[in-house]
Amino acid sequence: MINGILKEKKALFIVAPEGFQDTELVEPMKELEKHKIEITIASKKVKEAKGKLGGTAIVDYDIDDILVQDYDAVIFVGGPGAATYFDDETAHSIAREALEEEKIVAAICIAPVILANSGILKNKKATVFPSGKKELEEAGAKYTAEDVTVDGNIVTANGPAAAKKFAQKIIELLSK
Repeated sequence: MINGILKEKKALFIVAPEGFQDTELVEPMKELEKHKIEITIASKKVKEAKGKLGGTAIVDYDIDDILVQDYDAVIFVGGPGAATYFDDETAHSIAREALEEEKIVAAICIAPVILANSGILKNKKATVFPSGKKELEEAGAKYTAEDVTVDGNIVTANGPAAAKKFAQKIIELLSK
């Protein structure tokens, strides 16, 4: 029955043009696709994004053209390239709008820093790759050091080893 519920759901993955963490895109996509969740990939000013491990991702939309209301979940992928979005107002706006519209907002590895800088982690429990702990705390987040943390509609994870569990938490929230 869960597949029937999720077949209508849509997830947006936001990846860096270069240097996204391949595992943090591929593993969650595989898990969501098992549940027939429709996947869209967005990035900034490229048609094909390049992963730090050599993979590529075909980009469906530029982040400037995203309509948040079209998605049930917005997922920011980590990796060194995610820093592209740390101070990107479009990315911040997407995160804020998704949360305001009661969508699931998720970020893995260093990408929770994007959420922190957007202001949506203030007084929320969250985790991040250890190098991002300071940024989360400075933004008012309650750092948990867990592999995956869920606070309301916000899901954060600390790196590639948590990618599958991260996806499973997103799926859980989408099935409610």
